[in-house]
Parts: sequence; structure tokens; C-alpha cells
Amino acid sequence: MKALITGASSGIGHDMAKILSILGYDLILVARRMDRLEQLKSELKTDVTLIKLDLSELESCYTLYEMVKDKGVDIVINNAGFGVYGSFDETDLATELNMIDLNIKSVHILTKLFYKDFKAKNSGYILNVASIAAFFPGPLFAGYYATKAYVLRLTLALNEELKQAGSKVYVGTLCPGPVKTEFDVVAKIGTGVRGLDSSYVADYAIRMMFKRKSVIIPGAAMKMTRLFSKFAPGKLMLKLTYMAQRQK
Repeated sequence: MKALITGASSGIGHDMAKILSILGYDLILVARRMDRLEQLKSELKTDVTLIKLDLSELESCYTLYEMVKDKGVDIVINNAGFGVYGSFDETDLATELNMIDLNIKSVHILTKLFYKDFKAKNSGYILNVASIAAFFPGPLFAGYYATKAYVLRLTLALNEELKQAGSKVYVGTLCPGPVKTEFDVVAKIGTGVRGLDSSYVADYAIRMMFKRKSVIIPGAAMKMTRLFSKFAPGKLMLKLTYMAQRQK
């Protein structure tokens, strides 16, 4: 059994690696920071392969696939991503385009390549990490919310295609709310709402993945947020989101 995790050097990806190793999975861990990956490897009990790649450089996605396509990968977790916070007229365009490449294009490429392989052999798991942000627009975090909406909608569509085909392949989306990771530092925002521990989110996500839940939302508060967003008027949700983001 083998799992591939992108963005494994910290946060949710880091903790997923620990959980899957405990479950007996050999691991292929991908990130830009090899020192972090090496530290993580020293804490794991199963066989671990480390790959240093920046997946916002889209050729790296194809490189990664070619490196591991014959390694017997059973699980792919597309976790790598980051956010850009601020008023749309003030945020840096180059950084936003880099975010789109990582959050959308790399996820699309890797999902597509492994999806085809998994469907052909009629087995495998793909878990794409989105966010609770995927469910509504996000003023002051506009581009990030939009990227996560793409990940959610793509994954839901593929999930239905697989069901209609009678396939045993699983494709699902993890949609956490605030999590205690390095995300806020990269996005250059304050702590805002108190986040869940990434170890809890990782454990919950893995358990729900194996239960084949298509949309995974950790924490009661975020489940309530999702439920509220289904019934609240769109204009109200926009105002509430804007107020929440301003506090950061």
C-alpha cells in the first residue's frame, strides 16, 4: 500500500503522512522544503520516498507523475496550496497567478493523470484538499476562495462520473475551516477565528476518506457554517464573509 501526498512538509499534509504511516502505508512525500521532509521521514516507520518539487511550476506535475506512475500508488492526496489575502486592487498579480497554478492547475493535472490510471484498474483513492471557502465567494480573499470552489466542483463532478460508471475509485474533497497551520503566515493574515488542530483534521479526513464520504467537513462549527450558507441570502453571506475577513 502506498500513498502520495503533496504539500507534505507542514500542516495537514504533514499530519496525514504520520497517520497513513501508522496505518502501514509506504509514502511518497512531495514539497519544496527538503529539510522539513527529511525531519518528517525520521519520525515515520514505513518506507518513505522524498521528492523536492514546486508544483506551481506545472511541468513539475508531469515530472512527478512520471517519477511515480509505476510505483504502485493507491492514494493521491492533493494538499499543496496557499492563499493571497487583501483587497483585489492591492494584491500582487504575479503571486495570485502562482496561487492559481498551484491551487487549481496542479490539482487538475495530478487528478487527471492518476484518475485515468485508477479508473483503468478500478481502484484507488484521490483526496483533493479544498476549504470551507469553496462554498461561497470571499471578499478580501477573492482569488483563494475561487480556487477552492474550482477544486470542489471538479471533484464533485468526477465523483458523479465514477458513480455512473460503477467504478470503485474514490474521489473526494476535504473542506476544512480555519486550521492551525502555516497558512495564515503565507497569506499574511492574522489568526482570526481559532482554528482546529491540523492533526485532528488530518485524522478525520483520512477516516472519512476510507468511508468514501465525498465532501469532508471537519468540526461542528464548519458543518453549521455550511448548513447556514445553504439557506442564507447570497448578499448576506457576502457581507458576513467580508466582515469576517476584515477582522484578519
